[in-house]
Amino acid sequence: MIKVYTSTVIDAPADAVWTRIRDFNGLAGWTPFVAESRIEGGQPADKIGCVRNFRLKDGGLIREQLLSLSDYDYQCSYSILESPMGVENYIATLKLTPVTDGNRTFAEWWAEFDCAPEREGQLAHDIGQGVFQSAFDSLKSLLRR
Repeated sequence: MIKVYTSTVIDAPADAVWTRIRDFNGLAGWTPFVAESRIEGGQPADKIGCVRNFRLKDGGLIREQLLSLSDYDYQCSYSILESPMGVENYIATLKLTPVTDGNRTFAEWWAEFDCAPEREGQLAHDIGQGVFQSAFDSLKSLLRR
């Protein structure tokens, strides 16, 4: 099992950042790589166990299940159910921590998963930079004061 970890500081209050990311169906609104998303079965996007089904701008389809969501801790976790990436046992957590100096946000996103050993390095880079950092950069642009 490998672990990918990415962190950043966003120049916006944690409440404002959390408002953007807490919607489990809202990826298309704050990431540069999601074209469209829907929650299967018409369930609420904040119901533990709901499944988001989304299409990437490159055409790939991904299904993820919400495992936890805490407004108190500014944290959510999810698993990948289906993906073209070739990962198994994928669990990711996105967590925000208020930074009182300047009313900013420390954001962390990590994932643990299994994959073919020869793909570990490429997947770690693709997920860490292509997904997590890319999404953080998009959030920074959207929330720029």
